Amino acid sequence: MPLTPTERDRLLLFTAAELARTRLGRGLRLNVPEATALIADTVCEAARDGLRLADALQRGRSVLGPNDVLPGVTDIVTEIQVEAVFDDGTRLAVISAPFGDVEHREGSPGAVLPHADALPQPEPVVVLKVRNAAAVPVSVTSHFHFFEVNPRLDFDRAAAYGMRLAAPAGSSTRFDPDAVVEVGLVPMGGERIAIGFAGLVDGRLDAPGAKAEALRRAAVSGYLGAVATEGPEGTER
Repeated sequence: MPLTPTERDRLLLFTAAELARTRLGRGLRLNVPEATALIADTVCEAARDGLRLADALQRGRSVLGPNDVLPGVTDIVTEIQVEAVFDDGTRLAVISAPFGDVEHREGSPGAVLPHADALPQPEPVVVLKVRNAAAVPVSVTSHFHFFEVNPRLDFDRAAAYGMRLAAPAGSSTRFDPDAVVEVGLVPMGGERIAIGFAGLVDGRLDAPGAKAEALRRAAVSGYLGAVATEGPEGTER
């Protein structure tokens, strides 16, 4: 059965979550990967059941408590992010306080809590105006390939190709319904390979024809702001 990289990732997450459920059922306390997988899978399944984002997040927060995980897990896992397929499209679900209100997080031994002002702010090379055409808020994390974010976010997709938010690692930007937000973008670094995300690239960003093909896929799939641009003999304009 042929599967896309995104579908394979989803099956891997489900398998890890099933292992966590089995161990939890035997009375074992979960470690970091097990707890993360179980909470993320719970949110994905809630989305599949037709729940709205807020309700799916609440279900994810209620599946585990501090007594269900090994010591130190609540200090390490303070936020979980997962792409979930909702009725109105794929959105990033950010599960803060994944184990409920854990009072002892701040000031716990070994916890590092840098002040937001101390984090480096990359200098944007592209600035775009983004409108959220969805009926619910959308959050985008700092290192997500911005070209592939929620299809109901309306902006110049071509200009965002190969870019991410100009924001510190681990942070996110929220787009409220019908709001217009100006964001700065910087090029994705490293080997510039985009695997997963929304499946519009799944390969090297700078490969010949990759951008034109990604724009074609986005336009066919109904991503707002995506316009396929092809010149003579299929070359990108």
